[in-house]
Amino acid sequence: MQLSEHPAVVRIRSVLPVAGEIVWAAGSLWMSSTLLHNWPDPYGYWRDTDAIAYALLALIYLPLVLRRRHPVAILLNTGLWAAVYFSLGYYHVVAACGLATALYTVASKCPRTVSVRSAAGALAVLLWGTRLAEPGVVPMSMAFVTVATVVCWVAGDGSRRLRELTRQLRLQQEEKARHAVAEERIRIARELHDVIAHHVSVISVQNGLASYVLTSDPTAARKALDTVGDSAREALTEMRRMLLVLREDGPLPAQEEDRGRAAGLAGLGDLIGRVGAAGVPVAVRVTGTAYELPPGIDLCAYRVVQEALTNVIKHAPGARTTVLVHYGADEVRVRVGDDGGGGGGGGGGGDGGDGRAAAGAPDGPGGAAGQGLIGMRERATIYHGTVTAGPVPGGGFEVGLRIPVPRPEGEGAHAVRTRRR
Repeated sequence: MQLSEHPAVVRIRSVLPVAGEIVWAAGSLWMSSTLLHNWPDPYGYWRDTDAIAYALLALIYLPLVLRRRHPVAILLNTGLWAAVYFSLGYYHVVAACGLATALYTVASKCPRTVSVRSAAGALAVLLWGTRLAEPGVVPMSMAFVTVATVVCWVAGDGSRRLRELTRQLRLQQEEKARHAVAEERIRIARELHDVIAHHVSVISVQNGLASYVLTSDPTAARKALDTVGDSAREALTEMRRMLLVLREDGPLPAQEEDRGRAAGLAGLGDLIGRVGAAGVPVAVRVTGTAYELPPGIDLCAYRVVQEALTNVIKHAPGARTTVLVHYGADEVRVRVGDDGGGGGGGGGGGDGGDGRAAAGAPDGPGGAAGQGLIGMRERATIYHGTVTAGPVPGGGFEVGLRIPVPRPEGEGAHAVRTRRR
């Protein structure tokens, strides 16, 4: 346990402010009483000091102990007894400090509308006291108490605004922290979905095939089991890379960075191979002149294709599927469509139910849209892109992606993309 969290230290820290207020009030009363007792009055300007004077000073200063809890009430109390003190004609300077302290507290604790009226009232009481000043210095005394009142109010109001600004900054930091945590949770969920859903779908299909043909066609069963093993190893590799990203603040090791770059449109060949092994024939068409995509956009396009093909495996196994990638001058478009054959009613972007989940229809009793489409749209939104998903005329389902691609000045669509192997 840290020393600052020890119960005794916590109790002491909670008592210190109260003790400080008591010391302040008692010390101010002692200093004022001492000054009142020792201040010379050879010309008889003020009323002789007596028990009433000391009692009034006690009524002015001792309640200041509660000034932070009840600032307005304490200011009213202090102003009342200070006015009585001045009206009786006692030496006036010793009472001004208590009224100034109460005014500062109101300005630092209360809204400006309240503190301004309080300042006006305190100034009126102090100006009433200046009539007791020595002849010839009354104008100077009036100017002094006016300036002192303004200074006390400005200092208190500045303290209040600084405290409010600090509180706002703290709230903004807390909100940013909550927002960052929420974004990180979404990112982790999206990455987990992208890494797991595709490989698990392939494993499930191939495991079912192997079980079905285990005795009738051992060769096909062995091939299916090999695909299961390959998909499991790739899933573990991507999981390991993702965990490294989540655990380490620094740059990834070179080997892991290369693996991360492999997850882009250049890796479509391996992806199509796994999907084909799962029984989904896929044709790939690339139009336009290919060029290097920014890593984030490249990964986004790859993940959308991966998710769309995963849902073909789950919802329309055996459907003929086409992947179209088009490189425009300032955008890249991806379209994944199937003909709805093979069962299931067409591939989609959802994780359960039929393809209608990808179009935003409820997935089930919970009424939530498919997580796959949510992940696609979240990824595309980061890069100002759009995702569409829905059934097509004649049967089947189609998922489309459009992402604008920032191009350096002077670089046209003729730039050739270096293919990564």
